[in-house]
Amino acid sequence: MPIVSLSFPRELLDEMDSVQKTFGFTGRSELVRAAIRLMLEDNREKDSLAGEINGLVVVTHDEDEEEPVTKLKHDFDDIIKTHIHSKTSSSICVELFLVHGDAKKVVAMSKAFEAEDKMKSTKFLRV
Repeated sequence: MPIVSLSFPRELLDEMDSVQKTFGFTGRSELVRAAIRLMLEDNREKDSLAGEINGLVVVTHDEDEEEPVTKLKHDFDDIIKTHIHSKTSSSICVELFLVHGDAKKVVAMSKAFEAEDKMKSTKFLRV
């Protein structure tokens, strides 16, 4: 098996170590391979969507990282039917986007949020 070198921030590495122990992975490599398999499967599912669909995009971010949300919201305003913003704690925000439109555009929105480093998490649900 080829060896790939990866760099992680200390905080993420600490979380990975915790997940590794909790789920019983034998090492970090096994954990990373499992995470990549999940991401690839999620991507395959999204890419298989077609036609007009409804969905919910849920995004979390630090309160001071609002700018990328605003930009992406404007980029996809033609498919966003409802947007709800809420603060869950003193510095964490949750954005809920109810979307309707062509599957490729809905998936593009979800992937754009996933690709944004300043987002803490992004989840797409087909509804």
